[in-house]
Order: sequence, then structure tokens, then C-alpha cells
Amino acid sequence: MSQTTSASPALDVACPDLSTRRIAYFSMEIALDPAIPTYSGGLGMLAGDTLRSAADTAAPMVAVSLVHRRGYFEQHLDAVGQQTETDVVWSPETTLPSAKKTVSIVMQGRKISICAWRFDVVGVAGHIIPVFLLDTDLEGNDPYDRHLTDHLYGGDTYYRLCQEAILGLGGIALLEALGMTPEVHHMNEGHAALLGIGLLEQRLNGASLETATEEDRAAVAQLCVFTTHTPVPAGHDQFGTDQMFSVLGGERGNTIQRFGCLHNGMLNMTYLALRFSRYVNGVAMMHGKVSQEMFPDYKVHSITNGVHAATWISKPLQDVLDVEIPEWRHDNQYLRSIYGVSLTKIANCHVKNKQRLLDEVFRRTGQQLNPNVLTLGFARRVATYKRASLLFQDPKRLAKIAKKIGGLQILFAGKAHPADGAGKGLIREVFEAAATLEPMGVTILYLENYDWKLGEMLTQGVDVWVNTPRRPYEASGTSGMKALLNGVPSLSVLDGWWVEGCAENVTGWAIERADTEEGESCSLYDKLENMIAPLYQKPSAWARMQQHCIGVNGIFFNTHRMLAQYFNNAYFPQVSDEEAIPMAVDMMATAAKSSSEKTSKIIKPIASMPV
Repeated sequence: MSQTTSASPALDVACPDLSTRRIAYFSMEIALDPAIPTYSGGLGMLAGDTLRSAADTAAPMVAVSLVHRRGYFEQHLDAVGQQTETDVVWSPETTLPSAKKTVSIVMQGRKISICAWRFDVVGVAGHIIPVFLLDTDLEGNDPYDRHLTDHLYGGDTYYRLCQEAILGLGGIALLEALGMTPEVHHMNEGHAALLGIGLLEQRLNGASLETATEEDRAAVAQLCVFTTHTPVPAGHDQFGTDQMFSVLGGERGNTIQRFGCLHNGMLNMTYLALRFSRYVNGVAMMHGKVSQEMFPDYKVHSITNGVHAATWISKPLQDVLDVEIPEWRHDNQYLRSIYGVSLTKIANCHVKNKQRLLDEVFRRTGQQLNPNVLTLGFARRVATYKRASLLFQDPKRLAKIAKKIGGLQILFAGKAHPADGAGKGLIREVFEAAATLEPMGVTILYLENYDWKLGEMLTQGVDVWVNTPRRPYEASGTSGMKALLNGVPSLSVLDGWWVEGCAENVTGWAIERADTEEGESCSLYDKLENMIAPLYQKPSAWARMQQHCIGVNGIFFNTHRMLAQYFNNAYFPQVSDEEAIPMAVDMMATAAKSSSEKTSKIIKPIASMPV
């Protein structure tokens, strides 16, 4: 498994040499360790998985994020599903080494000092990806400014714009202080878009931004790559020009305006990122097409997301793979060899995963579920477009199906943003449906505080992963990818990654498109009753589908493949194969210093990346 450091007693661990790091990856949230609350959901998990694959493949990267001392939040649900929240407080001082650099930026008309903490993501052969977590909780800063890096997605729009300025402007200042001059700055969503202004200031070397030319903007854009993650308008951060000038100052505000980064009279971070990038991509084939329609003046590519296989594959299945297909860790394409593993071994792994999940459900709820009953999983950030209640459009039919197939168990999980009243309402709707359907033979449980560990158990242990977004609002989705790596098929709307991953009756099932929610729910019920349940009653056939999930989809929907595509298509597309291989071998040798016996394992993935 890819290793990560969490709490280390030696907080003065030396930082690896940064002089050869050519890529800086910026993300507002990164899931680094289950015990550190620096993420909220899919975006942060993707960022973490990307860096874990970068470490495994000895990529020349560093990453920048915020420290989030008070985390996202811990979710509490009462008996009727009303959500309340508490902070998740942690101390970087007692957990992580310092970056030993303090930088400052001018923001809100005053100087703000920023320090950073370092988290090392360690790959299978010892290669380290340093992640620098920016922190404004320093003596001498204004009391308001000291808390700007506390809450992930907290506060009002003014607070958010300040945070994004710290990430973009402060991140560029930190890299410079560390002696780094990356050739690529990857913005993982628009939160980091102000790094373009930071690079512009760096290029002008003290001259006024008012002197910046279109040539200067284009030169900065050559250093930047932008990944957009959402087709939902609310997902694109926007700020009023009054806030822009108040936070960033007149010179920066005028420059942003002059270079065409406003949209509908507002500072739109997506448009800022678009203007200051040479390469833009969506996170699935369909999302790339939808984004191209949203931004017709820019070329939008697509690189489909993945997940880090060694993080999300269950321990029982990892043990089998390590014996049968030992090369899978450094090259996920070897997962195709799952077809040489017996169906009995694959099925037994799932039995263990399901029992582990049901034991956790019992620990949390006191309710003992039946391991022999078909169990569906639905877990993700709670938002109205994800339609958690589509399963309950026709409660009587759902109950009829449950009676016919010998019972049905459905596990829900997910957090609604504290300010999202509609999302919180959806959680209450699930609780109401559970109360209605329980006497009718359908067991529904909502597990509170969906996080890394619970997500791991759910994606490994349910029988079928359900996803019901309203098209085309699912940019990608990665939870279903985690499930498939454990042999769990999906029942999903054809949106996001599932457009590419669905092989009907092979890797799962598609909820057919309809003009109404009633029509889509009817398709869901038809598939559940006539395809899924009958197959579940045939253990060998079900294990064969589990095998297909891993062998057909597992070799593609992983971050090793995804990162290779970023290298080939976004980071260094101009590098020829002749140049790439010698450079890759040099990187491989560097990465293997601490574990030379594993060097041969990383030749293939590194050699495939033109760096």
C-alpha cells in the first residue's frame, strides 16, 4: 500500500530536494490521512489519490493547500435526520514538520504573514511528494487574518475570497521562498486561480501590474494547467467586484478586469483560471463536452478521474492480489490478470468485506443486518442534484421487490454543507422513507459522519453501488470507482464516469434516461427486480461480475493511468519519447534510493510518463 506519514515524533525531518520538482499541484482540499481533516469529499479525495500515485510513480511534484486547523466538520444526526455540525480541531504543531519558511502577501490593504507545514506522501519505492499546508495563525497577523486558514469551505464569500488569495498568491510566494520555479502549476478547480496573478507579479519582478501586457499574460498561461470539476453553476466561485477590490486591492482588481476575467460583472474564478491557463480539462468524457459548451471560447479537453488502487482495495483482496498478481501495485494494468484468479477467492474477499461493514453498522446503530440479503450503498456529498430520494419514488413497488427477492438493505451516508438547507432536507427525507419502508420489509439506515474510513468500508462491503444524479451534473464521481476496484458493480444514471464504465450486465447496470424522475425510478426498479436480484441469487455468476468490475474497469479508472495522461497530454505534451525515457530513468533511480530492491517495480509506469 502507498504509505503516508501522519503523526511523526520527529518533526524536524529533512525536506527532500525540491530543485528538480517541475510540477506544483494546487488544491483547496487534499485528503492526506484519515486522522487529518484537510478534505471534505470527492475533490479532496481525488487530490490525495493523485499525489499517492505521483509518489508511487516518482513524479517530480509538490503540492500546496491550506492547513484547515478546524477542518470541514463532524456531522451529527438526530432521530429524524436533522443535521448539526461541530468543528474537527487538530494541531499541525504536534503532527507535522514545519516548512521553515514564512512569506507575506498584501491583502485587504495590509500585510499577512503565512507559514506552512509539510506532509510527506511516500510512495512504494520511497519517493516523497511534499505537501505544503499554508497557515495564517501567526503572531503579528490581524486577529481576523489568523483564522483565515481554519475552516474548509467555511465563512461568507469575503472569507472564501481571502482563503483563495492565500492559496493562490501565498502559494506562489512560498514556492519562490523554497527556491522552486515549477514549469507547471496545476490548478485543481478554480479555488487556486489567483496563482495566475501571483505568477504575473513574479514575472514583472516588482513593476506595477498596470504595466502587464497581453504577452505577459500569455507567458504566465504557458505555466498553468486548469482542471474544472463541476458543470453546476454554483460550483464556480464568484465574488462581487467590491469584494475583489477590497480583498485584492485596486492594482490586482484592475488587472483582473483588464484581462477579461470577470463574468456577468463578477470575479469568476473559473474564468480567471481559463484566462491564465494553456491547457484546460474536464474530469470525464461527458464532462469535457459539457464544459466545452459552457466555455465555447476555450478549448476544453477531458481526462477521466481515477482512484488510487492501493488505498481503496480492501485488505483481503490486496492479500490475494499480492500473491497472484504481485505487479499490480506499481502498474494497475496488471489488474487485468484478475481473470487468472479463481472466482471463489474473489467471492470470499467480498464476504469478508461485507461482514466488516455490517459489523461497523451494528457498532454504530445497534442493528444487525443480514449478510445474505442484497445490500445497496448510496454515499456522497448531499446535494439536491444527486437525488438521494429517487429510490423512494414508488415505496410500494420497492417493498414488493424486497418481498419477492427475500429482503433488501440500503445504506446511506453523506454530509450536507452547513449552509445547504435543501441538502439537509434530503437527509430528513431519507429518514422519513426509512420509517415508512421498515414495516414493509425494506431496511434503510443512514450512517452519520461520512468520512474516509466509512467510505472505505461502504465501497468495499455493499453488494451494489447506487448513483442517481440529474444529468449532466455529475462531473465524474469517484466513489463508484472505489467500489469497482473491490468487485462491486454499479447501478447508476449514465452520467460522469459511468458513461465510460458501464458495460451492461458485465460491470453493472444503467438507469435508463427518461423525461421524468418517475420514469428513471421505474428503470431503476426494473433493473433491480429483473436483472440484479436474479443474478445475486447465482453466486458463481455474481462472482464473475465482480471479476469483470476489476478486470475490465479497474485497469482504467485509477490515478496511475490518470496521472500518466496528465503528463502526456497536459504537463509536458511537447516532450518526445526519446527525451522522456532517459529523464524517467534518472527519476526512477532517485526515487529508489531508500528502497533499491523495489526499483525494478517502477520502471514501467515512469517510463510511460514523458517528464
